[in-house]
Amino acid sequence: MDMTTGDSTATTNDNAVIVTKALDELFNDRDPAAVDRWLAPSYRQHSPGVPDGPETVRTFVQGLASDFRYERLRVLAQDDLVAVHGVYRGWGPEPMVVFDIFRVTDGRLTEHWDALQTMVAKPVGGRTQIDGPIGPDRSADTAASRAVVEGFAREVLIGADYTRLEHYLHPDYHQHNPEIADGIAGFAAAAQRWAAEGKHLEYRTVQRVIADGDFVLTQSEGDLAGPVSYFDLFRVAEGRIVEHWDVIDSRTA
Repeated sequence: MDMTTGDSTATTNDNAVIVTKALDELFNDRDPAAVDRWLAPSYRQHSPGVPDGPETVRTFVQGLASDFRYERLRVLAQDDLVAVHGVYRGWGPEPMVVFDIFRVTDGRLTEHWDALQTMVAKPVGGRTQIDGPIGPDRSADTAASRAVVEGFAREVLIGADYTRLEHYLHPDYHQHNPEIADGIAGFAAAAQRWAAEGKHLEYRTVQRVIADGDFVLTQSEGDLAGPVSYFDLFRVAEGRIVEHWDVIDSRTA
């Protein structure tokens, strides 16, 4: 897991502002000149099949339909990394839920990872993929939140020790994955159902962890009936995980 810390809080907050301004100007204003303001010439792109460099982003922005809209929901930042949870509307027939991670260096976006998933109209548990607290609550202990999520990732997600669910999940656990109901029982039932369908929930590595107050995002690689990238956003309260949003993307593995 990426344990790097060190930049000041002020710099971290500045990076979050830079990313939100860049996304608004690029995707809502649809301003190709924003590429020159916000992207470094060495911009590195980790979306599959998408070339590095700012010109690819400029071409994408110029090709957006007039009814395209980017809805930004949640932003969390740690050091030089900023994670954003949002929705693309008007890019395809259905809204797309998206997680983006950007690295910011000297005021410019220098690196990008993302994951996309179609919004589901009728989620199993009744909660949508995007509702819930916008947060993060920065009065919460960031280090403590990170420790809880890293333990959960290590023991439950990678270690597959589901006897530890009650240790890590709050009794009032809210679930926004469209195939999983609330609560510990909902998580366990979904894992069993997927296994019966030949889809074994497997996390192999956690590549990045971004913690900000009570919110913690993990970016992982694994398998679910084929290679996938997992982007998981957790909210921590009272020493346990109380809420979860995610995108599981077979495109990015």
